[in-house]
Amino acid sequence: MEGVEILRNRPKDAHKGNFGHLLVIAGSPGMTGAAGLSATSALRSGTGLVTLAISATLYPILAGRFPELMFLPLPDKEGALSPQSLPLIQKFIAKTDSLLIGPGLGREKPIPGLVAKLLDGLKKPLVLDADGLNALDGKPEILRKVKAPVIVTPHPGEMAALTGLKIEEIQKSRKKTALLFSRKYNVVTVLKGYQTIVAAPEGSFYLNFTGNPGLATAGSGDVLAGLIAGLMVQGLPAFPAASLGVYLHGLAGDLVSRENGEASLLAGDLLEKIPSAIRFLLEQT
Repeated sequence: MEGVEILRNRPKDAHKGNFGHLLVIAGSPGMTGAAGLSATSALRSGTGLVTLAISATLYPILAGRFPELMFLPLPDKEGALSPQSLPLIQKFIAKTDSLLIGPGLGREKPIPGLVAKLLDGLKKPLVLDADGLNALDGKPEILRKVKAPVIVTPHPGEMAALTGLKIEEIQKSRKKTALLFSRKYNVVTVLKGYQTIVAAPEGSFYLNFTGNPGLATAGSGDVLAGLIAGLMVQGLPAFPAASLGVYLHGLAGDLVSRENGEASLLAGDLLEKIPSAIRFLLEQT
């Protein structure tokens, strides 16, 4: 699979700075797990450094649970990020190589404006997921303001909100929908679901065959977003990073289901199986 070499060869004198610094902007009251899952998944992919930007109120909850992460505590109102966090995030972006915005970020009033201002003129590669997509508020043209590669990871419901199409229409024409969206907004689109499709603006696409129904569980998408972002921050172009991330995510799900069955699969189980999925892929190539 394209991009697999990034997982194989590491210089003997390597240090964490060689493998990218990812900024994850995620989490809100009731959804701290999404932030932790996505950021940890990026580390599992091989990312050197991951900083989780989280509201100051939620920082104590996550800091003790995820000692491998770095944190950027931000001003908030009742646990949700406030507009005052914007300049702090923008200043910190200069220290990082790529961003993931959205897992569990919430839908409070300040979020759409905050996301729109972060995207306007952004010059770092970006994965936009979950509430990061919801923050576009049906205005996907905001994506054109990013001055770097963008990967979006909608499920059919989020794609419906972005395009105005009905979910039934999307599901009947998944490949066409993903390709048209990618071309129109110059993004790589990961349209999640059975046989997830990855589409590029120039017309390339990848149809994934790993995975099983056990992946239809809370937090699974957060793990996928972190995995893709982690691969991209290590230097993979957007389309290979998205395709490889989707493949490994599904493969990790298959490895979990062999041991525990599909019904009992948890998103945390995927984190434990990402190393095995990477090792399996490397053995086959």
